[in-house]
Amino acid sequence: MANAMRDALTQVLVREIDGFTSLESCQQLTAGASQETYRIVLNSQSGQQQLALRRAVPTNTQEGGVGSIGLEAEAQLFKLAGRNQIPAPQVVYVLQPDDQLGAGFLMQWLDGETLGQRINRSDELAEVRPLLARQCGEILGRIHSLDWQQAGLDEQLTQVDAATLVDETFAVYRELDIPAPMIDYCWRWLKANLPSNTRVSLVHGDFRNGNIMVNPQGINAVLDWELAHLGDPARDLGWLCVNSWRFGNREKPVGGFGELDDLLEGYRASSGITITAEDIQYWQVFGSFWWSITTLTMANSWRTGETPSLERPVIGRRSSEAQMDCVNLLIPGAFELPEVTTNIAAGTALPMPAELIEGVAAFLKTDVASTLTGRDAFLARVGANSLGIAQRELLYGTDLANAEAQRLQQLLKETGKLDELRWALSNRLREDFPLDTRALTEHLRNTVAGQLFIDQPKYSALHPTASTAGHRT
Repeated sequence: MANAMRDALTQVLVREIDGFTSLESCQQLTAGASQETYRIVLNSQSGQQQLALRRAVPTNTQEGGVGSIGLEAEAQLFKLAGRNQIPAPQVVYVLQPDDQLGAGFLMQWLDGETLGQRINRSDELAEVRPLLARQCGEILGRIHSLDWQQAGLDEQLTQVDAATLVDETFAVYRELDIPAPMIDYCWRWLKANLPSNTRVSLVHGDFRNGNIMVNPQGINAVLDWELAHLGDPARDLGWLCVNSWRFGNREKPVGGFGELDDLLEGYRASSGITITAEDIQYWQVFGSFWWSITTLTMANSWRTGETPSLERPVIGRRSSEAQMDCVNLLIPGAFELPEVTTNIAAGTALPMPAELIEGVAAFLKTDVASTLTGRDAFLARVGANSLGIAQRELLYGTDLANAEAQRLQQLLKETGKLDELRWALSNRLREDFPLDTRALTEHLRNTVAGQLFIDQPKYSALHPTASTAGHRT
């Protein structure tokens, strides 16, 4: 932490914390494109205390991304939640311009688990895990019952309907200027199946496994309100059930830890409103559609130099995960994958490219990562993952691309380079190409599955024996 920030933070703590004596430490935990989170340890006359600081990135020209609210509004939502039996950390102080720390707020530090994989697998949470889906439903019912007008949030939150969300998300994809026909297909389907008879409430916007804090007693905090808005409350329940946030446990449709009936019953018990599985299926499709595009925008921010990062290009490869989830929701069926080769040499010269890649990836994953801690160890594993993707591209990419081109030529009745054919299909899908064309759905299913085989072959959507909870055709 820079001295200027430490001095400014110390001045705030002297003024706002009773009996403050010294700042022990201020450790940065996360650093997103727009917001940072710090863990603060301080000493006071009553003993050592911990706080969390959430603030906007100082060099960022906006307080958040598209659809994000300001941190002052997020602090207000934390306060509103705490007053209405919604687990949330207590806000201690909202930063002011004179504090020289940017936009943000100090809040109570809570202990609990926030990592989705650990929530789903930790032995410590084994007893409470079966109760989490109902608790999520109860909490969402209370969130959606909040009187946002009385709280004065109607001027700070954007109201948006399903049609606008779909079009705004699709516009972001169009701006990337890349052909991804499955995304075009989803856009057409979402436009044709817009939900009716919806109501308007406060929507959290990012309520999912990974944004809740869990301890052995249950959920003790709902975090990250930065995407809050006014809209269809079913969106929150659908997002919680998106396969990306089940962390490999596709059999449990609610966050990878619970059952849909428990979620819906908890929601009915706390809100008095019945929401059905059919009501949230649309938002499951939208959630995967949105995530497939959002991951591409993250990769693009790296490619343009806007966000230098080892993670961003790998995150871009996760688009195929979300696209495959859309395949399983909308056009499920059989698909073919390459035979896994054990002969990565694929030639007589030594060493071949795939062998070189495997050697470096193994070095990063085992030797390097094991000697590092925290974020450095994580980045070593990210680097190994990047090399694994490149290796699979070398081994299988040419055959998959040739098969894709042949299918496109037959489907479109035209010839051309692969990228030209992809563009041709995307453009036709944006117009009136019939979505129920068998050759189209077979092509999309095989193409997305092939890409996912390269990007992340262990992703649960590639395993056809898994449950297809939420499947809709």
